[in-house]
Amino acid sequence: MAHDLIIRNGTVVDGTGAPARSADVAIDGDRITAIGELADATAAREIDATGQVVSPGFIDLHTHLDAQVGWDPLLTSSSWHGVTTVLMGNCGVTFAPVKADDRVFLAEMMESVEDVPRDAILGGLGWDWNTYPEYLDAVQRMQPALNVVGMVGHCALRYHVMGERSLTDEPPTPEELNRMRDIAAESVAGGAVGFSTSRILLHTIPDGRYVPGTLAPLDEYLAVADGMNAAGGGLFQAVNDFATKPQFEIELLREMARSCGDVLFSGGAGNGGNAGVEMFGAFLADTNANVGRITMASQTRPSGTLCGLAQVTPVKGKQWKALMQLPTIAERVAALNDPAVRAGLEAEGMEKGMWYDPNHIYPLGTGQSPDYSETNGRSIAQLAEEAGVHPVTLVIDRLIASDGLELFNTWFFNRNVDGLAQVLAMEHVYPGLADTGAHAGQICDADMSTHYLTYWHRTRGLATLEDAIRRLTAMPAGVLGLKERGTLAAGNFADINVFSLDRLASAHPEYANDFPNGAGRLKIRSHGYAATLVNGVVVTEDCVNTGARPGTVIREFARG
Repeated sequence: MAHDLIIRNGTVVDGTGAPARSADVAIDGDRITAIGELADATAAREIDATGQVVSPGFIDLHTHLDAQVGWDPLLTSSSWHGVTTVLMGNCGVTFAPVKADDRVFLAEMMESVEDVPRDAILGGLGWDWNTYPEYLDAVQRMQPALNVVGMVGHCALRYHVMGERSLTDEPPTPEELNRMRDIAAESVAGGAVGFSTSRILLHTIPDGRYVPGTLAPLDEYLAVADGMNAAGGGLFQAVNDFATKPQFEIELLREMARSCGDVLFSGGAGNGGNAGVEMFGAFLADTNANVGRITMASQTRPSGTLCGLAQVTPVKGKQWKALMQLPTIAERVAALNDPAVRAGLEAEGMEKGMWYDPNHIYPLGTGQSPDYSETNGRSIAQLAEEAGVHPVTLVIDRLIASDGLELFNTWFFNRNVDGLAQVLAMEHVYPGLADTGAHAGQICDADMSTHYLTYWHRTRGLATLEDAIRRLTAMPAGVLGLKERGTLAAGNFADINVFSLDRLASAHPEYANDFPNGAGRLKIRSHGYAATLVNGVVVTEDCVNTGARPGTVIREFARG
């Protein structure tokens, strides 16, 4: 029998958790048509996967690619790390529903919350929509390389209904609650997988006020749940204020699990002891057993802001700001080599200190792959003490030695690495929270899938290969309610990865001014992916985009 494509001689890990097996995979059109011993079959194209893993494509449940898809339909860096489906619209921040007069507000809010430049958003998108389903129509016209799933955001919805009052703790009127319910229903009926909200106090608009929805009452969320249920049911995604209102946030998540049946929230191991780890574990187990389905998304490593000579400087001061006015990293390094300039930068750094506690800043090194220091890492403070120099002196020395390319990882989150191992081993935890597309010049965690496989499976042995792949594929597919995706089986869509587990690695983050109007961002490439297929089409080959854009906006979901 002749097929369009056969992936031969690979180790098939099908995403279900079943043992890996040697098999060939045949593809016709956008579907898998056979898995097994296919020596007698022929194909228009073959991929030799000898010694490599063949898995379902990975699913990234936490992205902010809502704007970037407009000018980068290849959806880098996700497409370089085996991701075939992305969830957009997280944290309540979306571009619909929208009135024409509110476009600037939504763009400025996205810049304030997620560090995606306002001008890039306004100039890089067509803005030819009002409702959320119309936004999804627009994304389909952009012809993305990867599959896209979208959620309607609380910020846009509440502002659309309540205007300036949405930025306060004032509750909506009964009429406004009904309108919110109706928009949620319209959005889900038109293809949104659900509704997202932000409640953390760090998310503000440019003037410092909390984004719409931060202080919303419980009945507002229940009205939204009613709307989603009227349209067939939807996912509720939240970033919660566990710091100041933990009891309310837990109640909210449980009520939405009871009302919606599918909840995804963000958590982790924290920066101290294991009390939070134990709380999340007990909460997840009890809610899933007794209330409704709930999944926690966690980062896979300590993470925060990357400082250096790209965008965020190691010191906040006038002289460091002047250094960054130089247009290129090469020119900034040349300035560092000037004794007078260096002396001024060091003096300012010694006076002000580093921009964050150097005990929690770790160098990524200059090897083939970044060193995230999860095990026995040495902070800038420790390295400086050992060298007998000030931390700023050490950083300048390293920047000069690396031609300005080394970056330094600020550990805002998950300093409790031992606790993180416990979190990632929990049954109802998704290893992701990449924030892909957000904080574009500050954070670069789009490689979470690659890091999870290389560190937590290959290095630490926390998960078997079969379970690690399940958590990156079938598990998030179940969270979204994807149909015929997330596992390798005859009849399923051909979203597939072929990769060498031994060679798999992340490259170093690199800075590029490739956003509209010349704005910059951090990107992170990969090693070891022989091919990634989306809907049967090869979108990356040897970690390089082919230019193909076969992705689709997925708009129909299986709700349990």
